[in-house]
This record gives sequence, C-alpha cells and structure tokens, in this order.
Amino acid sequence: MNPNPLFEYLLRLGDNNLILAQRLSSWCGHGPVLEEDIALANIALDLLGQARMWLTLAGEAEGKGRDEDKLAYHRNANEFRNLLLVEQDNGNFADTMARQFYYDQWNYLLLGELQQSSDARIAAIAEKSFKEVSYHIRRSSEWIIMLGDGTAESHTKIQQAIDRLWPYTGQLFDADVIDEDLINKHIACDVSRLHDTWLKNVTATLAEATLRLPTTQVSAEKQGAHSESFEALLAEMQILPRTYPNATW
Repeated sequence: MNPNPLFEYLLRLGDNNLILAQRLSSWCGHGPVLEEDIALANIALDLLGQARMWLTLAGEAEGKGRDEDKLAYHRNANEFRNLLLVEQDNGNFADTMARQFYYDQWNYLLLGELQQSSDARIAAIAEKSFKEVSYHIRRSSEWIIMLGDGTAESHTKIQQAIDRLWPYTGQLFDADVIDEDLINKHIACDVSRLHDTWLKNVTATLAEATLRLPTTQVSAEKQGAHSESFEALLAEMQILPRTYPNATW
C-alpha cells in the first residue's frame, strides 16, 4: 500500500480538475458561439481553482516541500492520478459536453459527501467547490437536453459522444486500498456508493434528452494508465515551467 494514502488521494482529486481544466481551456477562442467560449473558460477557471486547493493540500500532506506548481508542472505522465474520462480529447462540442456531463454528475455527488469528511480541510474545500459545481452540473445537463432534443444532427452527435465516453465511467466508481484506508478513517468518500444515484440522475437526463442509455461499461486502473494523447496534453501544459524552471513573475 502507498505509504502516504492521504497524499495519493488528494493528488487524485487535484489531478482530475487540473487535467479537465486544461482540456476545457483549449476551447478558448474556438467555442461555437461567444457565450460558450466565455462559459467554458470560466468553468476551466473554476476547476483550476479547485485543483490548486487540492494540490496545495497534497503538497502539505506529502511534506517534501512541493507546492501546487511543482505538483502540476514537474511530474511525468505516470505520476498523474486523474481519471481517464477527464483526459479524453475535446473532439467536437458534443464530445466535450458529454465528458463534462458525466464528470459533473459524479463530482457533484462526491463533493456533497466530502463535506462530511473528518478532515476539516477536505470538508472546507469540498464545501467551497460544491457551490461552483452546482452551476456546472446544471449547465452541462441543460446542454445534453438541448443537443439531444434539438436537430437530427445534434441528436446524432451527442448520442455518439455519450456512447463513446461511456466505457470510461466505470472508473468513477472503482475503489482501491488507498480509498479504503481513508474511508475507514471517515476522510474519503466511498465512490462505489455513488453509482446508483449517479446512474439514476444520468438516466433521467438522457431520457429527457430523448437519448439512449449505453450498456457497455469498462473499468480501468487508476494508476499509471493514460490515453495516447496524454503526453501531448502535459507537454503543452508544462512547457513554460519545464523550460524555465526558476522563472519568476
């Protein structure tokens, strides 16, 4: 077992938001309409702010002097602990919104539970983040409905996106020994307990959007497994601090 399960757990929370923020920020200047361009950038900023809080706490838990910047910009791909879902390519707008929808539905439930954490610092971050994610989940759900119940083309594209990203949702509910150790201490959330509520909420939204619920689900390892495009994502995100490691503003 990892000698520092709290550090590992906090990395997971931080990396999820950091990587999704990086993906969403790529839409800046490329949104389908100006309003969406701004909205996606704002959500990316929300997630980046949450990532900063989790990674700062992770650095403190590690106790080796690494701050949020060192953890974000000076780790290699195999050291990142994010879910495979959040690192998937943006694709078209439907792909991006399907990815966001699945994650928002899960993150909303997770943060709701983490507000009851026995670690006061985790509970405080969860409470602050929950307010932002309450907006995220409402917005992504509305887009799923608009695209699904829109034109024939938008319906087809969002259904394809829902189907393509579905296999990655299995990982949302996989718990391992790191989770179990902290669950027993009432620090972490047992994500396996979120599945039924998550599925109920997802199913209801898809039904309203006249979309079909996929049936295939595949889980993946949390540690060390990444998509082919992940190295390119990190290269873009880390190029400045890697090139000028001692730069100051």
